[in-house]
Amino acid sequence: MEHITLLLGIVIVTALVFDFTNGFHDTANAMATTISTGALRPKTAVAMSAALNLLGAFLSVEVAKTISGGIINEQGIRVEVIFAALVGAILWNLLTWLLGLPSSSSHALFGGLIGAAVTSAGWSAVNGSTIVTKVLIPAVAAPLVAGLASMLATRLSYVIGSRADEKATAKGYRAGSIASAGLVSLAHGTNDAQKTMGIITLALVTGGVIAPGSNPPTWVIVSAGLAIALGTYLGGWRIIRTLGKGLTDLAPQQGFAAQTSAATAILASSHLGFSLSTTQVCSGAVMGAGLGRKGGVVRWSTATRMLTAWVLTLPAAGLVGAGAELLTKQGTWGTVATGVLLLAGAGVIWTLSRRKPVTVDNVNDVETEPAGVVTAAIAAVIPPPAGPVLTADAATAHSAAPGTAPADTDATTDLQATIPAPDAGPSSEPAPAATV
Repeated sequence: MEHITLLLGIVIVTALVFDFTNGFHDTANAMATTISTGALRPKTAVAMSAALNLLGAFLSVEVAKTISGGIINEQGIRVEVIFAALVGAILWNLLTWLLGLPSSSSHALFGGLIGAAVTSAGWSAVNGSTIVTKVLIPAVAAPLVAGLASMLATRLSYVIGSRADEKATAKGYRAGSIASAGLVSLAHGTNDAQKTMGIITLALVTGGVIAPGSNPPTWVIVSAGLAIALGTYLGGWRIIRTLGKGLTDLAPQQGFAAQTSAATAILASSHLGFSLSTTQVCSGAVMGAGLGRKGGVVRWSTATRMLTAWVLTLPAAGLVGAGAELLTKQGTWGTVATGVLLLAGAGVIWTLSRRKPVTVDNVNDVETEPAGVVTAAIAAVIPPPAGPVLTADAATAHSAAPGTAPADTDATTDLQATIPAPDAGPSSEPAPAATV
């Protein structure tokens, strides 16, 4: 068994950097709805999520085995290929974080891995059947299933609580939202932390350190869990804002339904070894919760941008990974140049992010987005809320003092319409004196 070389050590460190970006990129999956509904303070939410992500990393290795021995064939793959794949995944993660788009870190990793492997050894290096059954099909099915379940759960919660006190039920749903958010964090650790474990294990196999088909060593599990937990604690506030406030407005009932549906889907996939995108699952659940509430709408322009990012993730990360692999094939100088380009790209993205920083203090401040065609159409068929109808005089008085109701009107007079009397024609009687 060989020792870990300098290049292999650099690849392991780069994989942990990816794991860190995965953590702050995906914090929104677990905590965006909990933060946006006010169930938890932002800092408390990310601290809780980080701890549960770390715990979840120790619960299973099925997803790690899928990545280390299922996506590509280990034979003939060089360590440099994994380095190039990680470069593509990290840069795509940082770019979508800058844009505040909850794209898939998992698909960024898969895309980079596929692009680098194909450039290095051709299409035979990729296991197409595994990609279809354990990556592409879950990518389409999981957000749809989670969205439908969330929509039905939201409607059911409103039906059950229709006659209950709104404030009392809101407290209960906030408590439930905290519990379900914790479950999502735990599930995220069982799925996403294992992706980095799988990549490091694959690097150790290609470097001849461990035998093919081996489970991740204990130190790999610990380091991957700590890296994703640290990234989660720092919080990807840009994506939390998009998922919690930019996609739809969530009430406590909706937050609870979305989190519970997402956690169920993620835990089921981890048990089956499906390496699905937790981002897509949670985004689908949030959209389903938005549509499940009567009168609730989804900001479809934001949803369209997210869908575009989802579609582009695999090919975009794959192209960057392929380009990085072309450089590493040139020898030592190419590998060094790839590392320099990674650092330069990360530095540029970080600098751009400082122009309009999103922090824990302004994460819930969202500019109102103009209503799109779909939103306007939904709003047009929703009946207006019940309330008094103002007379012309009352409306004038109300508009003169916004936020105050006229003192000399009540519900009865508000319902009265003023109809002008018909002109009686000329009269010889003198006009009555005006009374004060």
